[in-house]
Amino acid sequence: MNAPQHYDVIIIGGSYGGMAAGMALGRALRRVLIIDAGLPSNRMTPHSHNFLTHDGATPGEIARIAREQLMAYATVETVKDVAVHAERTSAGFQIETMCGNMFTATKLVFATGITDIMMNIEGFKECWGRSVLHCPYCHGYEVRQHRTGVIANGTSGFEYVLLIANWTSTLTLFTNGASTLTDEQTGECRSRGIEIVETPITSIEHTNGQVRGLVLEDGDHVDVDVVYAKCAFEQHCIIPAMLGCEHDADGYISVDARQHTSIEGVYACGDNTSPMRTVANAVASGTATGMHVNKELVMQGYVRLAT
Repeated sequence: MNAPQHYDVIIIGGSYGGMAAGMALGRALRRVLIIDAGLPSNRMTPHSHNFLTHDGATPGEIARIAREQLMAYATVETVKDVAVHAERTSAGFQIETMCGNMFTATKLVFATGITDIMMNIEGFKECWGRSVLHCPYCHGYEVRQHRTGVIANGTSGFEYVLLIANWTSTLTLFTNGASTLTDEQTGECRSRGIEIVETPITSIEHTNGQVRGLVLEDGDHVDVDVVYAKCAFEQHCIIPAMLGCEHDADGYISVDARQHTSIEGVYACGDNTSPMRTVANAVASGTATGMHVNKELVMQGYVRLAT
């Protein structure tokens, strides 16, 4: 049996963070393989914002241009596949994919993102990323002064709804059950004109993913045009955990200032490491990761001669 192809770096996940890491490494003459299934988490979102030179572009168009530019670097390869297993070897790491391919690398980068766990509300999934939103910095400008609902509770919900109040004066906090806000938090919301509704939500009325209103358990209907919600999430890829990478209390992969995980030779970047969930932040952390990985390779004696 032929030995698996060996790379300086394998990047698992080829969306914005992964491609940015790949470009930095390609420009450093590193032999890189990016393994990606082609299903980014923002694929339902019509437009991306807060990314200079690409404000308002579709996520797909940004990714298309990125792939085109990335492929200009001859040492960078991509494969459409899913990594399913990793183990440490004498040469670094071996990766097995769903299609049965085997690859080895000196270093690993996980740019695998997270998977949102949809709330158990009829219509929620259909509206997610379109008119049920997670980030006002990504989408708040486009829905400013719209009738807005926020589905959240407790201290995190209190802080979230106050943040959203920067973009609209017509705002309702839906705790989707008994409120766990403190008396002081409740009073602060009311002083700012934020209504609090505790009745559970049964469904979201929508047209092709555009919210028209919320239907409550008692039959009431509340007219809203847009909803913000913080979904629970899980890591999209379990391989970092299998390798022993530590995670923080919120479930993100723990990394240091160099994007290095708790496992030697393993890095992570993008949404799997941070709640700062934007294309711009993913690109920034991916670029930094690529630079740090290359420096580590150089310092360990893996020097590439310029050609």
